[in-house]
Amino acid sequence: MPTSQSEIESMINHDIKIAQELAVSSKQVNATIALLDEGATVPFISRYRKEVTGSLDEVQVAAIRDRVQQLRDLDKRREAILKSLTDMGKLTPELEAKINAAETMVLLEDIYLPYRPKRKTRATAAREKGLQPLADVLLEQKNFDTELEAGKYIDEEKGVKNIEEALAGARDIIAEYISEHAETRAKMRELFTEKGTFQSKVADGKEVEGIKYKDYFDWTEPVKSAPSHRILAMRRGEKEEILWLDIKPTEEEAIDLLEREFVKGRNGASSQVGLAISDGYKRLLKPSMETEIRLLTKKKADEEAIRVFAENARQLLLGAPLGQKRMMAIDPGFRTGCKLVVLDEQGQLLENTAIYPHTGAGQAKEAEKTVQHLFERYKIEAIAIGNGTAGRETEVFVRNLNLPGAVIVMVNESGASIYSASDVAREEFPDKDITVRGAVSIGRRLMDPLAELVKIDPKSIGVGQYQHDVDQNKLQTSLDDTVISCVNAVGVELNTASKQILAYVSGLGPQLAQNIVEYRNQNGAFKRRDQLKKVARLGDKAYEQAAGFLRIRGAENPLDTSAVHPERYALVEQMAKDMNCKVQDLMHDDKLRKSIPLQRYISETVGLPTLNDIMAELAKPGRDPREQFEAFSFTDGVNGINDLKVGMKLPGIVTNITAFGAFVDIGVHQDGLVHLSQITNRFIKDPNEVLKVHQKVEVTVTEVDANRKRISLSMKENEKREAPVAAKPRDNRPAQKPFNQRPANKPAPEPEMDMMSKLAALKNKFK
Repeated sequence: MPTSQSEIESMINHDIKIAQELAVSSKQVNATIALLDEGATVPFISRYRKEVTGSLDEVQVAAIRDRVQQLRDLDKRREAILKSLTDMGKLTPELEAKINAAETMVLLEDIYLPYRPKRKTRATAAREKGLQPLADVLLEQKNFDTELEAGKYIDEEKGVKNIEEALAGARDIIAEYISEHAETRAKMRELFTEKGTFQSKVADGKEVEGIKYKDYFDWTEPVKSAPSHRILAMRRGEKEEILWLDIKPTEEEAIDLLEREFVKGRNGASSQVGLAISDGYKRLLKPSMETEIRLLTKKKADEEAIRVFAENARQLLLGAPLGQKRMMAIDPGFRTGCKLVVLDEQGQLLENTAIYPHTGAGQAKEAEKTVQHLFERYKIEAIAIGNGTAGRETEVFVRNLNLPGAVIVMVNESGASIYSASDVAREEFPDKDITVRGAVSIGRRLMDPLAELVKIDPKSIGVGQYQHDVDQNKLQTSLDDTVISCVNAVGVELNTASKQILAYVSGLGPQLAQNIVEYRNQNGAFKRRDQLKKVARLGDKAYEQAAGFLRIRGAENPLDTSAVHPERYALVEQMAKDMNCKVQDLMHDDKLRKSIPLQRYISETVGLPTLNDIMAELAKPGRDPREQFEAFSFTDGVNGINDLKVGMKLPGIVTNITAFGAFVDIGVHQDGLVHLSQITNRFIKDPNEVLKVHQKVEVTVTEVDANRKRISLSMKENEKREAPVAAKPRDNRPAQKPFNQRPANKPAPEPEMDMMSKLAALKNKFK
């Protein structure tokens, strides 16, 4: 919290600035910052402190959190610079005003650059030789004899032997002055950004080794329009020493800009300034600007790649759960066989074995008997099959068994091998092979994708682009935000949750999650939320933050099954008392709830937003916000890339979304690419406008390159309708509507912009 008057003034200024940027009131911003400084989490603030913040949503709260941290970091750097200049005796009122007015870190560093302690340069050497006055007079560019003036500075003791050495030293001083001039750097930065180009070429002798970068062997693209994925691809190629990469405007444009700024006439002094400009640009300013633009474009590319990754991860984490079912899960394989596990409704391992349906008729027959026996013995309700090697073949094998009532689902197994070799898996199954652990993960992620995927590093779950090339700290922060948002939006069942998912609950963390699990193991299931206060080190603050996001199925207090916060239990109980009924009656009787006069219960701390949330929660206590699970199957007979033919229309599932398109699993062990231009007939900038990870789609095969394992797909509806054909005699069955069919004149519904997209849009306002 701020203590000094200057800190208080700074905080007030931050409130006003952020409020303007986000188009909210400074009162809302101030209240949100105060809650954040007290340790409140983003999910808690947006869900349970609506009256305090004026109903700011999760995205706005996160944006305020990030922006105030940026401004505080800027203040710290400003303070350090002012102290440094004061210690050097160079701080003037005019310079102090400039520093205090700087609104970005870049501008702040530009102002400080001429004064920053630096190693010895050609300019500092020239100053030591007493050539600063000559540089100053040359910069004035009055009409005088430059050689005569330079002759005054010849001093062999100082190392100035002749006129040319004097002029050269003066030019070095001028070159450094120009390269460190704040306003000039700002204009040059803009030139590099607006008129600069990326120029990549293949390094000598790397043509064969770097064939995957062939598109960039001789590539030029404007800096301002280069997309994230191409920037990161060129940088990766440069890092691998396959590509040579340069970033610059034309030299003529840069020199022209500098001459307009600094050349004031057409005399001898102006000629010397012109020479200094040319040298200073090539030797100092261009390398400096190129480094800056590299950093700026890398930051922008990172932000876009991280945004895409976080969006995909969010959609994957919030995939529709099948729910608690008796499960058979299979990790498929050919020669090594298929690892099969049986799980109970809570995902606990009951039995594991191996079957060999693809290694000969005898083995296949034995595999059939094993599957049928386990299916009947454990009354299996669903079968999950990994989509890796032998996945489609195993699916066909299982479907041909005609197991009654079983839901058979292909499950994306990306990251299952990461989990199976992790400390988490070893701790849970210390005596099981990693293949068994992988099969368990496949089954559990069908039951509840969120609960299982939080155990895996999000970078390993097969979504996003260039995630290993971006700023890893920013990526981790973004992914943590995404997982926390998802976990708290869904809520967590306190008595069955793993410590991994509990760690993401608002106000907890790994240690408290571990303590909760240990308390549960020692004392049995929680019967009431307030028992959490008995958990070691779980104090009032953590309880306040976490309680509303934790559910207890079958709890003694029915409100413990809901998202109603314990701090509002007394309010709900008063409502029930006023209505002459029990809380359970309010939860089961819609008419009773609607007859409650909400205005009566408004107070200083409780307003209509909270009351409306309570009513919605009483109507559907603990409702899972995720979509309902829908079974899906690929086209029979299309199991490998060689089965594909151009023109085929196939069902598929979106597995990954990038800036340039979407990858779709069509059941052939190789995802196909739907390029951005092939997603819809109308123009879109971002695939996320119409697609989500795990979305079911229908695609048309447009190109197949089996050798390079590349499949091109299209989702665009046919522009030309085929001529009508003679109608076939109708049978008595109702027409079957394809799962993604919609009227031709009705566009695909656009999914609501998710948290990370909104947050990225808000952050753009800060730049």
